[in-house]
Amino acid sequence: MLNLGVTAPDFSAPDQTGKIHNLADYAGKWLLLYFYPKDDTPGCTAEACAIRDNYAGFNKIGAAVLGVSADTVASHADFSKKYAFSFPILSDPGKKIISAYEAAGMMTKRVSYLIDPEGKIAKTYDKVKPAEHAAEVLTDLSEINK
Repeated sequence: MLNLGVTAPDFSAPDQTGKIHNLADYAGKWLLLYFYPKDDTPGCTAEACAIRDNYAGFNKIGAAVLGVSADTVASHADFSKKYAFSFPILSDPGKKIISAYEAAGMMTKRVSYLIDPEGKIAKTYDKVKPAEHAAEVLTDLSEINK
């Protein structure tokens, strides 16, 4: 896991629509960058659907969400369409982002980072409970933003 307070590693990758996202695109706002093993599997679906169901809460406080896995853009497009996700999920088949954020393993590790508006790691989540993760992050963001 990356240490708190370090500058988040830069990245550039396409989402499920092919749009390229870079860390710099999120400067000045909170960003939840979450990593997951595989599209359309039970835990990954539960986590993404919980984020989808809580997405209005992220928008309300001005926080962005990006999912990342090694799956292809086409796989992400199918996954996103099937569950009506309104947030980007980035394709990282070369595992450059996954490795930079220390989420590499046999399968991509289920870890998340909360990145502050200055681009620093504000919180790490290495024991993610998929169905509860979105609510946990929103609670943390509301505490931070008091």
